[in-house]
Amino acid sequence: MTIFTKIIKGEIPSYKIAENEHFYAFLDIFPLMKGHTLVIPKVETDKFFDVSDDLLREWLVFAKPIAKAIEQVVPCNRVGVSVVGLEVPHAHIHLIPINSVQDMDFSRGKLKLSAEEFKAIQEQIVAQL
Repeated sequence: MTIFTKIIKGEIPSYKIAENEHFYAFLDIFPLMKGHTLVIPKVETDKFFDVSDDLLREWLVFAKPIAKAIEQVVPCNRVGVSVVGLEVPHAHIHLIPINSVQDMDFSRGKLKLSAEEFKAIQEQIVAQL
């Protein structure tokens, strides 16, 4: 069982943004930018392109309003989408508010936010959904 499955099951706490029967979205606790959100399928699949075609379609439709909400909360040029998949063997996409391509550089240092900052961002994004 991956750490993401434990988050979905509530065994590990998260700053949940949205959830339905197939997907779960939550703030990345090691964000590149404020509002950096992970969107994961509830089915545990290691590789992004091993997910079924139907689930891939639904995934982007689920993520779209979340990206729009992030844009309303975090000052940015747009929300970038990244699929890396090396950190956790559970397919996931990153929604990252960006102003330049450098904002999506995973090799740079991550932000260190307090629990209060995470909670405030979570509440603001959820309020826009």
